[in-house]
Amino acid sequence: PMKALRNYRLRLSLLAAVLAPLGLGALLIPFRSSFTNAASALLFIIVVVAVAVAGNRFTGFTASIGAALWFDFFLTRPYERFVINQRNDIQTTVCIVVVGFIVTELAARNRHNYRAAIEESDYVAMIHGLSELASGSEPTSEIVSRAASSIRELLNLRACRFEESTSEPPLARIGPTGEVVHVGLLWPVRQSGIPGPEAGILARWRGQVMGRFVLTPTPGVPVSVERRIVALSLAELFGAALYYERSAA
Repeated sequence: PMKALRNYRLRLSLLAAVLAPLGLGALLIPFRSSFTNAASALLFIIVVVAVAVAGNRFTGFTASIGAALWFDFFLTRPYERFVINQRNDIQTTVCIVVVGFIVTELAARNRHNYRAAIEESDYVAMIHGLSELASGSEPTSEIVSRAASSIRELLNLRACRFEESTSEPPLARIGPTGEVVHVGLLWPVRQSGIPGPEAGILARWRGQVMGRFVLTPTPGVPVSVERRIVALSLAELFGAALYYERSAA
């Protein structure tokens, strides 16, 4: 649902990027003899800001170019032609594009930083939730189910299960720093996703391997190193719970 909502919002933003500058230019036609071009340019920039904040880089850049074009077409002499005769109008048109591009880039970076902060908060919540579960009296089956579910969500997997055996078959493996080794080579996960048909994360504690999580990746879906490291931490946290459970038995 969230992805569908985001796609819908981007489609609306793209529509606004195309139509809003055109509509604003048309609305200002009756006032172009009394309204200064600098004030009109400011209104176009406000439209670009709104589109850039609601959409993405593409919609922001589209709105910036559209704003400059329709400012030229409707509000500079000769009217209703893509021609500018006065130097001040040329400078104003260029400024609309430049400021629009700068605002779009700032909005995009702000969205990236916001998403990164939300993701980090989610990572902490996952680790904290599993650690609370492991420190309580919940059965091992419940802990492994939570760990597998969290790893599946983190890595965009089709499936994830835990196996106590780690010998057969040999699988591509997520290493201590988040790297993925497949048939002895580093795998480009950021570009190609986790290699299939299955990969693994060892659940170890104090040098002892307690088992492995077997991952069924979604083909071609990139996974950031941050997500891989958090998944590794969850596997090790479960490994610690299993280690102490076996030690107490």
